[in-house]
Amino acid sequence: MLGVPQAFHISPDGRRVTFLRGRDGTDTAACLWMLDLESGGERIVADPREIGADDRNLPAEERARRERLRETGGGIVSYTVDESFTRAAFTLSGRLYYADLAGDGGPPRELPAASPVVDPVISPLGDSIGYVSNGAIRTIDISSGRDGVLVPAEPEGSDVTWGLAEFIAAEEMSRYRGMWWAPDGSALLAARVDNSAVLRWNIGDPGNPEAPPQTMAYPAAGTANADVRLAVFPVERGGAGPVDPLWIEWDRGALPYLVRAGWAATGPEKSPTVVFSAQSRDQRVLRLFSADPATGRGTEVHVDTDDVWVEIMSGVPAFTGSGRLVWIGPESAAGAGGERERRLYVDGRAVGPRDLYIRSVVDIDGERVLYSASPSGKPGVISLWLLDLREGSAGPVEFPGAPGDGVHAGRLRGGTLVLQRRDLESDGVRTAVIRGAGARTPEVAIEVASLAEKPEIAEPDVRMWAAGHRGIPAALLLPSWYESGSAPLPVLVDPYGGPHAQRVLHARPAYLTSQWFAEQGFAVLIADGRGTPGVGLRWEQAVHRDLATPVLEDQVSALHDAAERFDCLDLTRVAVRGWSFGGYLAALAVLRRPDVFHAAVAGAPVTDWRLYDTHYTERYLGAPDEDGAYERSSLLADAPKLSRPLMLIHGLADDNVVFAHSQRLSTALLSAGRPHVVLPLSGITHMPSEETTAENLLLLQVDFLLDALGRTPAER
Repeated sequence: MLGVPQAFHISPDGRRVTFLRGRDGTDTAACLWMLDLESGGERIVADPREIGADDRNLPAEERARRERLRETGGGIVSYTVDESFTRAAFTLSGRLYYADLAGDGGPPRELPAASPVVDPVISPLGDSIGYVSNGAIRTIDISSGRDGVLVPAEPEGSDVTWGLAEFIAAEEMSRYRGMWWAPDGSALLAARVDNSAVLRWNIGDPGNPEAPPQTMAYPAAGTANADVRLAVFPVERGGAGPVDPLWIEWDRGALPYLVRAGWAATGPEKSPTVVFSAQSRDQRVLRLFSADPATGRGTEVHVDTDDVWVEIMSGVPAFTGSGRLVWIGPESAAGAGGERERRLYVDGRAVGPRDLYIRSVVDIDGERVLYSASPSGKPGVISLWLLDLREGSAGPVEFPGAPGDGVHAGRLRGGTLVLQRRDLESDGVRTAVIRGAGARTPEVAIEVASLAEKPEIAEPDVRMWAAGHRGIPAALLLPSWYESGSAPLPVLVDPYGGPHAQRVLHARPAYLTSQWFAEQGFAVLIADGRGTPGVGLRWEQAVHRDLATPVLEDQVSALHDAAERFDCLDLTRVAVRGWSFGGYLAALAVLRRPDVFHAAVAGAPVTDWRLYDTHYTERYLGAPDEDGAYERSSLLADAPKLSRPLMLIHGLADDNVVFAHSQRLSTALLSAGRPHVVLPLSGITHMPSEETTAENLLLLQVDFLLDALGRTPAER
């Protein structure tokens, strides 16, 4: 992915586009670029190397933020722009910079901000920047350099922070920010997070015994969450001193999770209004509020309820240019098929075709809504749809010169659409910028080059189908050198298999690692069973109160269906590997179905759901000890059943699925006298991204699995 353009912003007139990209396919320090659609020229706005900053001195808060985002790159990893697209703000090595986007610009300038700087957000007016430093929100005036504390961290203490997303919000709700500018730049809406009641966990590194352990507030299932509040602060130009908060009020006892927050310009005068959504602890209720920033009083705008759980949908709430609410929610009644599905709503009215799996609202440009959806029966296809509320039309957006199935993402503003596509015909990501999006004759302005290197493996030849009586999305990959009629191949089942992630996609880049495993001599099977997104609401909710049985049943069903369709699978030698939920599923497979699975590699597995966080775990399993759901889904009681080779891989610095998961399973296996392998990774977090470590992990997994399955003479 190095060298792929990403993080796009578009000017109001649609004539300029900014994005992040390295200088080439091996450059790990992303630069900020700008594309002028009139001339077609690109230029670098900010280069970390020329600035002289690197990633060696990242603040702890920034490292935690990147971990939640799964951001493995370096250089400029995020930035914000003002409303008129004249300036951009970003941070490097905990220092604050801004760059001019108008005219010819100039070199980025460092501002005399308090160090360290975390998550800077530029004002819509482009005259000041809000940022977090040592738990306090500060603002700095760009012209004068005057810096001041807006919200002090003291005297509230080290357990309280302002302006940052708490762990649960960033890890499970996809809310990565804790402060939001009013549209007119007159005020900041800020989240106050009090972690004093949250359980403290210590994460140490035995490889560095001289280093103190990292102490973090981790809300394990059934324990206390952070107390999160919202407040509005008026902002005076020039970085004025601390001001008193005006609290936004709602029933935080009934709705403790702050899901989304921000502003909307509503009413005839387009006056700024605070908007936010909050969710109940059992996640069966999600309410949307608006609040008067002058009084703090909230008014309910919308509510979604579900007897199982209400899913948090990406991109909503959102508002059209005329102030109409755009929302994604479940149908109030079942459709013709007898099932409720999600629909796209504008001011409470369902819009667009019904036979779509709605995924997210991507962008709103005036009265046009860009949203993401999958066609019915094609969960691996992700398309963008453009809804024009003025004309009452809605239709899919096609990539120029590349129609057909694929996985798409994009941005829309000022009539300009940035469209990215992955498909099964090419290795990487293609990016097109389209002027006049939605017009009958749109103009293709330019294709933004990806500088990523071509993978040095065989092109994946993906066989996709719906497996078994449930129609499980499945894909099979074979070695490029395999000839039909040759001896059957050992099978590697390679799933994620859990909520919020799909592996079976119409995109070649999704299969590169699996194809590498196939080249080592495996028939690689990937299946997205119940619980994964893309199929439907009932499919996702099938794992309620049991995260083990449905997901394992579907992997077995897909495997047997594949063996009936393809005569090249040796079911006497079946291995399974996975990471995170996939690691849990891999260990689960050899513990509970050793008759089917003969070896497993479990990377960063959840083994005891009591050790995982509140929002995720309680959504699926409820409160601990509620009805035995945790016992049904735990691996620890199954340890005495292990009869197959099992390798556990886990980063000692993992603060998401902590190393205690693998440690406790290993202890239970040892107590039962069951041999197994544990590979601890010193200094590695949840996703091993360091190049040498990542490469060697692949090689070690292959050797372990082939040895466990019994190599044939040819495989030796």
